[in-house]
Amino acid sequence: MHLFITIAISIYTAMHCLVFRGVYPLFAGNRFMIAVIVSWMIVMIAAPVVVHVLESSGSPHAAKFVAIIGYVWMGLVFLAFSMFFFLGTIKLFYRFLLSTVPHLPNLQIQGGLTAILVLAITLIAGLYGYREAKNISIVTVPLATHNLSPQINGLRIVQVSDIHLGLMNGKEFLAPLVKQINELKPDLLLATGDVLDAQLNHLNGLSSLWQQITPPLGKFAVLGNHEVYVGLGQSLDFLQKSGFTMLRNSDITIAEGIRLVGVDDDSLLAPTFDEKNILGEKNSQTFTIFLKHRPSVDKESAKRFDLQLSGHTHRGQIFPFNFLTGIKYPMQDGLYTLPSGAWLYTSRGTGTWGPPMRILSPPEITLFTITHSKQ
Repeated sequence: MHLFITIAISIYTAMHCLVFRGVYPLFAGNRFMIAVIVSWMIVMIAAPVVVHVLESSGSPHAAKFVAIIGYVWMGLVFLAFSMFFFLGTIKLFYRFLLSTVPHLPNLQIQGGLTAILVLAITLIAGLYGYREAKNISIVTVPLATHNLSPQINGLRIVQVSDIHLGLMNGKEFLAPLVKQINELKPDLLLATGDVLDAQLNHLNGLSSLWQQITPPLGKFAVLGNHEVYVGLGQSLDFLQKSGFTMLRNSDITIAEGIRLVGVDDDSLLAPTFDEKNILGEKNSQTFTIFLKHRPSVDKESAKRFDLQLSGHTHRGQIFPFNFLTGIKYPMQDGLYTLPSGAWLYTSRGTGTWGPPMRILSPPEITLFTITHSKQ
């Protein structure tokens, strides 16, 4: 964990350095403004650590105050960094061209005007991203399978993922979310990890909101990496009080021909498990839904389920970060048909982590309507 924090702060510091270099032409020669900007950036670099310290020490109001400022700033810095990095890449490429084609005209992509343009775009994009993060869409995914019993034709399953309840997403976020889910009238509610992102003392009253959702086939959840980060014991306690049945490297048959299998996120410090053994052999008379927080697929496991539900990536949450998340998780958004014939669905997530923004990655509640088809 200490190594992760060190690496994260180092990268965040480097991002600030590039942004500072980009805006420097606006303040060159003004020592007072430069000192103010550098001091502010140092405080903001430390803000995520300060939030964690305040949260752990039982100061939720102070932690939330710092979190709002620090995480909004984080989103804006990432946007500005991305644009300055892109412009810097163009400049380096153009220098290379000049070395081979010396008669090309000079290209000016740095200076005060460029900095003002970048800051203006950053502000507009940040405001748009804040609005997009609050507008949770319903994504309907129809599926037809011969493995579903004709007696339960028309199964309605709702998936939520990566809600990150905590300092930034509390009762004011969860209450309308619960209302949206109930309006969908699901037969089954599935949560694919990262429901939580805070100490239990910040989640007072939220379990009772979850209890308002009572699908006839139940509510089930698996652990994500953030449940591990905030504390396994308190995460399990909250989810169970909220009415979720936890699937921890286990399976359950919830109706004739419908089987759920769930595994812990691999960030959990626990004995390793073999998901293939947990899935067991494929039964052509059973529709098997596999809950796994991260959208990684084992080729052998894919032969043992019909539908894998995952989340984790947020599809990058803020463009262009999706290009980085896509390197590790290429199937990071929507429905994919696997070579085995099974499906993988990766949710973009329902909430936000860190910056309360989403850009080109709208949050979602996913409604699967599964019908019986003849083989």
